[in-house]
Formats: sequence, structure tokens, C-alpha cells
Amino acid sequence: MPHSHNLGLTFPMTSPDLTVPSAFLAFSRWKLVEQYWPRLRSCVESLSDEQVWWRPNDASNSIGNLVLHLNGNVRQWLIASFNRLDDSRDRPSEFAQRATIPASALLATLGTTIAEADSVLTRLTEADLLATFQIQGYAVSGLHAVYQVVEHFGMHYGQIVYITKLVRDVDLQFYRELDKTGRAG
Repeated sequence: MPHSHNLGLTFPMTSPDLTVPSAFLAFSRWKLVEQYWPRLRSCVESLSDEQVWWRPNDASNSIGNLVLHLNGNVRQWLIASFNRLDDSRDRPSEFAQRATIPASALLATLGTTIAEADSVLTRLTEADLLATFQIQGYAVSGLHAVYQVVEHFGMHYGQIVYITKLVRDVDLQFYRELDKTGRAG
């Protein structure tokens, strides 16, 4: 059962007709597809290609590398695994990329991946969450795979937000409605 949240988005609430697996999947979809992805996209769209590929030093990743990495992670852990596809991910190349790929191309690719991931999350069942998958050499449950993707995406999304604020020197106002309540932290 959807519930309007003060962010203007909907997220699943616990109700008697929801099962734990369906609530977990609905909330996972909400975080990944309706919260993290639009905000990440707005950050990248607000930057020049040069800013997307800026890095403070060689030990740090650019936003461009992080977007490539998120695309690879979501494809490997959700799309390839649950669709029983061959895993052709080249993880080191996500971080080795130094040539500028236009931000619009990065977003188009990740947008397609997010849409495919959403489709996967929409159809998963309790049996899928309990199934065992081999991903990156690990034996993991489907639940583990979904949780790993959402948590991992959230971590790198946070880095992209930070870099965007650093480069642009602006408040992105993702929680502006909380400013009126005194609950903003």
C-alpha cells in the first residue's frame, strides 16, 4: 500500500496485506529507483563533462568512474544474476577509465540499467530471495544480492552528492521540506 511521504515520493508502508518479502522488495525499489537514481541523475546533469571527470587525486574516483561502477554493479548483482545471464563485467575497467565519456551517455546507460533492475525487482518472489547465486565468487542469497545493490548504490550516490556540492558550492536541497519543521539535520 503506497503512502505519500513529505518528499513527494511514495514508499511502501507496512500493512496487513504486505508480506515481509514484498515489503522488502517494494522499499528496495523505492530507494533505488525513486530516491537515489533521480537525485544522482540531477547531480550529474548539473555538472559539465569536465566536472563529472574531475578527481582531486589519483587515489580518488571521479563521478564518471562512480557511474560506470554503479552500472556494472547493478548489472552484475541484479540483472545478470536474477536473469541467469552470463556475467561479463569488467570491474577494473570501471575505475581505470580516464577518457571523458559525456555525462549524457553515462546517464543514458545507467538509466537503462536502472529500468532493467526495476523490472527485475518488480517480479522477484520469496523463492528468488531465498535462492543461492554465485556473484563475484561469493555464494549469496537473492536477498543478499538485492540488499547489496541498494546499500552499495546508496554509498556511491552519497559520494556523488558530496562531490557535486564540493564542485558547485551549492546546497542541493534534497530535504528542503525539513527546514520548515526544524527536524533537518
